Amino acid sequence: MYRKFLLLIWFVQIFVSSRADQPGKTEILWDTYGVPHITGQDIAGMYYGFGWAQMHNHANLLLRLYGHARGRAAEYWGEDELGSDRMIALFRIPEISGRIKARQGGEFSSWLAAFVKGINDFARQHPEAIDPSNRGVLPVKPEDVIMHSLRVVFLRFVSGENLEITSKLLRPGSNAMAIAPSRSASGNPLLLANPHLFWGDLYTFFEADLRAPGFNAYGAAIVGFPVLNIAFNDQLGWTHTVNTIDACDRYELKLQGNGYILDSTVTAFKKRSVIINVKMEGGSLRKDTMMFDYAQQGPVIGVNGDKAFAISIAGLENPHLFLQWHRMAAAHDWSQFESALKMMQLPMFNVVYADKAGHILYLFDGNVPARRSGDWDFWNGTVDGTASKFIWHGTLPYGDLPRVFDPKTGFVQNANDPPWTCTYPLSLNPKSFPGYISPSGMALRPQRAVNMVKNEYHISLEQLMGFKLNTEMEAADRFLGDLLAAARQYPDSLTSAAADVLAKWDRCTNTDSRGAILFARWFDKLTDASFAQGWSADRPLETPMGLHDRQQAAALLRQAAVETIADLGKLDVQWGDIYRFRLDSLDYPANGGPEKYGIYRTIYFAGNKDKKYRALAGDSYVAITEFGKEPKAYVLLSYGNASQRGSKHRGDQLKLLSEKRMRQAWLKKDQIQGNLEEKEELTVTK
Repeated sequence: MYRKFLLLIWFVQIFVSSRADQPGKTEILWDTYGVPHITGQDIAGMYYGFGWAQMHNHANLLLRLYGHARGRAAEYWGEDELGSDRMIALFRIPEISGRIKARQGGEFSSWLAAFVKGINDFARQHPEAIDPSNRGVLPVKPEDVIMHSLRVVFLRFVSGENLEITSKLLRPGSNAMAIAPSRSASGNPLLLANPHLFWGDLYTFFEADLRAPGFNAYGAAIVGFPVLNIAFNDQLGWTHTVNTIDACDRYELKLQGNGYILDSTVTAFKKRSVIINVKMEGGSLRKDTMMFDYAQQGPVIGVNGDKAFAISIAGLENPHLFLQWHRMAAAHDWSQFESALKMMQLPMFNVVYADKAGHILYLFDGNVPARRSGDWDFWNGTVDGTASKFIWHGTLPYGDLPRVFDPKTGFVQNANDPPWTCTYPLSLNPKSFPGYISPSGMALRPQRAVNMVKNEYHISLEQLMGFKLNTEMEAADRFLGDLLAAARQYPDSLTSAAADVLAKWDRCTNTDSRGAILFARWFDKLTDASFAQGWSADRPLETPMGLHDRQQAAALLRQAAVETIADLGKLDVQWGDIYRFRLDSLDYPANGGPEKYGIYRTIYFAGNKDKKYRALAGDSYVAITEFGKEPKAYVLLSYGNASQRGSKHRGDQLKLLSEKRMRQAWLKKDQIQGNLEEKEELTVTK
């Protein structure tokens, strides 16, 4: 009997061993909007398919992003890329990536390797998809993925303003809202996810549906990331907004001799040289040697006379950024989700969360430096680099971060405002937190968010969608009445004509709205001194309010009218005639506009030669989810789910954007099969 038992064990071991050596299968069902529904036999197979799918839709973009993240862009594409390479070398991104890879551990290390293998296998099997100028980046390595994440998260999101590589116009932003059952028409929690990023380059989103035994999540990842950054599953979901965190400080150093002054002592810089290859015309390489200085505060980013400026970034060597996002997507309830949050690997971003059990959350997340003293204004400016007491070494723990869990108000929101206004009536007291953690204030867009929801107690999925698609100007609700009164008080023929247009205006920025352009040009001329009352924490949803000088307001309206006629030929031009959604040969009338006017449908535009404005940032990915017995969601990826030239999904959602429509997320197999464009069965070898 014992011998038979041993023989059975031997057969089982042989069977298991042979199965482990066999290739796995990963299925990708591509729907008619170019969204991959990926099913792996295990987590590694799922992430293999995710790497393959990103190459399928974004091969050339992805390879260029990885080439830049390596700090070898000038070697691949020429001298114009030297600035990018310098930044990568200055912050030692390749070295840090190597250390992070070594700390991944077996679990995620194998998944990251599978993601990379999916990328390389696609490139090997589909060389025609890759531009010859990008082939030198291959093969991709796990370190490339890590370097890319460091470049995006830390050098753009966390420190972009300090490094002066993020313009105020294109500063990353977002909308987010979670509705508790107490305010939901169906009794089911609702979640709105809506990042506002630049429409291209390293901010490009990729929408996907990922499934494996014990895992399913639908959402979006920044192209090149191996995990979903914003997602929902059958039980819960979350989104991020850019928070008012100061996780990066810029120090002013006083130079003396060959060093800098620190605590009244001349301290030597640590010096480092890096050789960067530069591709010349004809294909030959030139070797440039770059020298870098490092102070105790961090790398020196510039010198001006007898001053130098150094940067310190919190969380730069966090090893488990990807693993935390994976665990957030894998969580089945609040306890598991919070365990993922407590990893504290995300250096910034608000988290807005909802789950099937009815919980909602706002969390001001990130690595906030633990400082000895100083308020927001002190640390958000240039910090004195001559005193070591201003050098911080740790960050605040999870329990010290501002958060609101299951508030009595029944909702949380964030539109890049400070944490104090995440719900209404307010439930967080800024005085309970360090003065440096966040500023106070509430711009018109978050005011719009709260004003839409605060008096609604039976919010449906469709109504939440209506909030998201709302193009009204909060600024018009606040100031249009006073402006019309000023025009009547100080009239002339042109001012009166302008007032007549504004009186008929719907206060929206819909494609057919007439008067929005005129009002926006008038509002652009105002300063803080133009308001009778500035923003007040005592009246956060009603201020600023009133016009300080009505005669001046009327005169500014006349100026706006003169400019509008000179540029556009008439005062009542339709918004969508001038503002456009354009990509390649596609051209649709736009709706929505910049956040400064308090527009929740946030879109940013840049001028073209034909005196029209093309959308280039703003509403990028939108997901509105109801957590009922089964989740139901509507989504939109404004610029489409592919960047490859010739792809039918490049810009194929712009028409929906123009028509203020969203598409249902296909979550069930029969829905996917009924909207199937392509099926791929991948063999995943070890």
